[in-house]
Amino acid sequence: MTNTLHRQGIPESLINDYVIFAHTAKGITREGSAPKLREFMRICLKYQPVNIGDGKQGNIHQDDIDIEKLIANQGDGAGAAAVFTDLDTLQKVVEELIRADLGISINISGLLHEVQACCRKAGIERHSAEHSLGFWGARDRLPEREILEFNTMCGHGMVSFNLIRKLIEHVKLRRLTPKKAAKIMAKCCECGVFNPVRAEILLEKVKKGER
Repeated sequence: MTNTLHRQGIPESLINDYVIFAHTAKGITREGSAPKLREFMRICLKYQPVNIGDGKQGNIHQDDIDIEKLIANQGDGAGAAAVFTDLDTLQKVVEELIRADLGISINISGLLHEVQACCRKAGIERHSAEHSLGFWGARDRLPEREILEFNTMCGHGMVSFNLIRKLIEHVKLRRLTPKKAAKIMAKCCECGVFNPVRAEILLEKVKKGER
């Protein structure tokens, strides 16, 4: 299960949003996983992800992060993740990971039919598929959908609702560009699954009054 399954938005806004993970299991594949996770990150980095990182060290949009040091300091852990914006690039990453045969689980989060097509083109069939059942409980306490589209791009919800509202307002007032506002949001996501390119696109629509 991955918390990136909760990403909100219409399909048209999710077609360029793909998160690929390397996962390890405690007591099974976690011990001795450091070199495998480092290789996973090196492979992803070759294809210029829009975000990459892990939950312990942060992501490339944070000011004090050096990606080479982040990879070098990778120890045995739960995993790492990278974000891509097109299926062709994702397919190349998958193909190289197949050749690398790291022996750890690889998950991809995205629109189901697109991810399935990507895997088949790379020469494999997906092992399983998982869906989010949505939000349950006191849904009236959730913010508006516009805010959730940004907040749920961080699986742990580290981009606060009020920060998102403030940045949207700054974009509307031309105090920040959509690109700069998206980068500020991305800094808050420790595990590196926030997609700043998708956030910028959504903010561009805000700027133009389309949202």
